[in-house]
Amino acid sequence: MSSLAEKSTAQVELQKAASSRKPRHTAFIIGFIGPALLIYLTYVIFPIFSTLYYSMFHWSGIESSKTFILFDNYIKLMTDSIFWKTVLNNLLLVVASIFTQLPLGLAMALLLMAPIKGIRLFRTVYFMPLLMSTVALGILWTFIYDPTMGIINQAFDLLGLRSWQMGWLGDSKTAFLAVIVTICWQFTPFYMILFRAAIAGIPDEIYESAKIDGASGWKQFWRITLPLLKPTIVTSSVLSVIGSLKYFDLIYVMTEGGPDSSTELMATYMYKQAFAKFNMGYASTISFTMFVISLIVAIFILTADKNRAQAS
Repeated sequence: MSSLAEKSTAQVELQKAASSRKPRHTAFIIGFIGPALLIYLTYVIFPIFSTLYYSMFHWSGIESSKTFILFDNYIKLMTDSIFWKTVLNNLLLVVASIFTQLPLGLAMALLLMAPIKGIRLFRTVYFMPLLMSTVALGILWTFIYDPTMGIINQAFDLLGLRSWQMGWLGDSKTAFLAVIVTICWQFTPFYMILFRAAIAGIPDEIYESAKIDGASGWKQFWRITLPLLKPTIVTSSVLSVIGSLKYFDLIYVMTEGGPDSSTELMATYMYKQAFAKFNMGYASTISFTMFVISLIVAIFILTADKNRAQAS
């Protein structure tokens, strides 16, 4: 009986000690999470709600006075033909990014995993576009697309294909395609790194077992590599979609949205409304709409992937 009493007393003391430690643990956790949470709330969450707030005003962004107009900016946005053109351009950029950057990034990652002499040189060369400044890239490709001195038109001239020469960035029919090529060239190495890291994480034993069973390299890719890369593919797709929907810098450097708004994106249109026309309320409307579209698309992709995973 005495031993049971001693055990119960010890358990009570342990429970008291654990309960006394909980406030300390809570304060310890808050002390670590607090600064990061404060930064996140200040620079991510608060701007979302402040953007929604300013979108309900007619405001230049300079004057202190604002006129409350509720949803008039959103009604105007729904009838703005340039805005819908920017939405279409963003969607085209999304499609081009997913079906160009991801496959090329995967192909480059597979090439870098192959036992080829001088592979370190290839790694450096492939990674160079991602290391360069976006402004520098924009200026570089502007010279490449130059109608008189550009390397593309010069190459056509040497090949006797002068009829193919054109002002790539000055023609509304070719400007957006030319910019998409530059964007894909810049960001493909990023997805190459993601896929290379994922492929390196696949155990060698799986491939060795497949070789013993007589699986060729092509079958190993379709039956082993690609299925195991699905989480990375989904993550890359979300990053590609969100990045394409809010893309700004390279377009602004190379074309500023022209000619005739043929390369205009939602972000460049928002920038012009805010800092060229000083229509901060309408720019906030565009910005919040961009956020909603990106959120819906990201949720759709993640939900579709979750349902696919549960079904399989």
